[in-house]
Amino acid sequence: MSFASHEDYLAAVPEAVRPRLEAIQATVEALLPQATRCISYGMPSYRDGKVFFHFGAFKNHIGVYPPVRHDAALLQDLAPYRGPKGNLSFPLAEPLPLDLIGRVAVALHREVAG
Repeated sequence: MSFASHEDYLAAVPEAVRPRLEAIQATVEALLPQATRCISYGMPSYRDGKVFFHFGAFKNHIGVYPPVRHDAALLQDLAPYRGPKGNLSFPLAEPLPLDLIGRVAVALHREVAG
């Protein structure tokens, strides 16, 4: 399925998941107001020159991409959520750690800008 905007994507996800994705949007936009919304890899994403952050809803989790690579303290905090390739998976059955996701967005923005 192809989406033209964040709003199109959100309209297509289950209603119970939508507030979690909206909370991620609000967090990223509060921390990085210069970033603009886009769709990349079929998911809601953010760009500031280059695309630096993607997130999406799946059957049992919310995924955040790409992996953080250069922040040792953040990597340690992300350990419970990291998959084999470093991508993040936040189970739908657990509270969403928005502060942590915000730190990821800032770190990824810094990595792309650097």
